[in-house]
Amino acid sequence: MRRTLSAFPEDRRRAARRAGVAAAALGCVIPLLAVGTAQADSSSGSAAAPVRLDYPLNGTTHLTGTGSDLALGPGTLKTSTNLTTGELTAETQLPDAPGSFKALGIPVSVTTEFIEEEPTTGTLDLKTGAVSTTSHLTLRLKNLKVAGIPTPVGPNCKTRTPAVIGLKSEPGFNVFTGGTLSGTYTIPKFEHCLLATPVINSMVPGDGNTLSLTLGKAARPPAEAGS
Repeated sequence: MRRTLSAFPEDRRRAARRAGVAAAALGCVIPLLAVGTAQADSSSGSAAAPVRLDYPLNGTTHLTGTGSDLALGPGTLKTSTNLTTGELTAETQLPDAPGSFKALGIPVSVTTEFIEEEPTTGTLDLKTGAVSTTSHLTLRLKNLKVAGIPTPVGPNCKTRTPAVIGLKSEPGFNVFTGGTLSGTYTIPKFEHCLLATPVINSMVPGDGNTLSLTLGKAARPPAEAGS
């Protein structure tokens, strides 16, 4: 009489054990193959696809010239990171920042627009997770009021050159959960601010300005999150 698995439970158990062993072996081999393929791609010089992550962004900058603080955000930091080299680029999106201070006891209010002239560049330390970045931002002033009186500055009241802003991650920063980036920067002289140009340049430009940006939890861009 011909035996079948359905007729002999013990045979079924032995076959199941053999299948389980085979599956376990494949489970060990497949990750090794994946690592080997990644190493081969790296050694052959093929570029790894950059990882895209977006961070919600808020922050504060202290302006030493006017002794005032500007609240920044809410905005977005859109990053693209090469996890083989640690090189990253980013696009900073910030809304206009209204602020106020006093000059010789006179209240002054003005709105600052931050214009990113080129993508932010930087590095991610693949061992420690630390991040450092460099941005080039032009500051544009508008809606200037002195003692509540609108003071024309024209549509092109900007720094002559972009401010170069270098930031480094503070302890506790995590590339996935976010954290704080901070640094100091110099504000260049302004131009094209009409009659207000010399007054602005006597107060706002200078070094020692501080910037602190708080990044929230990273998320994949909407177009990629659904893929």
